[in-house]
Amino acid sequence: MQNQMATAILGGGCFWCTEAVYREVKGIDSVESGYMGGQTEHPSYEQVCTGDTGHAEVIKLTYDPAQIQYRDLLEIFFTIHDPTTLNRQGNDVGTQYRSVIFYQSPQQEATARQVIGEMAHVWDAPIVTELAPAQTFYKAEDYHQDYFRQHPLQGYCAFVVAPKVDKFRKTFANRLR
Repeated sequence: MQNQMATAILGGGCFWCTEAVYREVKGIDSVESGYMGGQTEHPSYEQVCTGDTGHAEVIKLTYDPAQIQYRDLLEIFFTIHDPTTLNRQGNDVGTQYRSVIFYQSPQQEATARQVIGEMAHVWDAPIVTELAPAQTFYKAEDYHQDYFRQHPLQGYCAFVVAPKVDKFRKTFANRLR
């Protein structure tokens, strides 16, 4: 009998970073980069980058709850990005880079609120992560999917994505595939 899969949708800055980390997590079946939370239907990357569509760059995770819990996914999320900077991660600035959790059930919302409350004691500044009901997910263009694995030596990947992946590997070695 196959386990029932679940989904989680998270935005923690550039989706290349978050996607690269979660591709290495045991229990994750698939990771898709995309857009959520805006008013434009079927937005392009170029449109989202203007900040005018209202979308955030997000990842949609399909995972096996028998191997990893939603709470664990959120603990990783709060370790690999800075949830205290409004509409930015490092040099990436704009509402498309906001920290956001799009929940799909009352249980996900309650878990997210609990983890945010716990993480408030870890960070020196207030957590500004947005918590919102999931909306329509728009898959990003094909060239964004698995970007880090395909372009590890590209400048942004080498200097921004790779350190986040290394931090995940060191902090969550027990969660590696």
